[in-house]
Amino acid sequence: MESNNKIPVGSEYKFTFSFTQDQVNTFADLTGDHNPIHTDPEYAATTRFGKPIIHGHLSSSVFTKFLGMHEPGGPGSIYLKQETEYLRPMFVDKEYEVIFKVMNVKTGKHIAEIATEVYDPETGKIHIRGIGTLKNTALYE
Repeated sequence: MESNNKIPVGSEYKFTFSFTQDQVNTFADLTGDHNPIHTDPEYAATTRFGKPIIHGHLSSSVFTKFLGMHEPGGPGSIYLKQETEYLRPMFVDKEYEVIFKVMNVKTGKHIAEIATEVYDPETGKIHIRGIGTLKNTALYE
């Protein structure tokens, strides 16, 4: 790619997503984390959340989903690091938005530091935030 096709610092990308209870249950089966706070509505009703919450790592898996397939990442991207803070619970069948902002590019190394956030578009509250480090020779100087 030519230099003018590189993704510049400050670029932002947004995607919407949600998870179903079946996806949460599949994640529980894959990881072995069958904590009833995620999978048992009767148990979860007795907690401060009132209903099952999505596993934190399933929730933040949207970062790799979108960065692996879309800009500011895409095919050929290598995920080097992810720092993540889980600020609020997330619930099934609720639409959330993920926002990526290119914060820094390490010139000559083809590495970008990308702010990663998940928020509720209804309330404007952030549920997950962090920084992902991504290498892509086609997209970053």
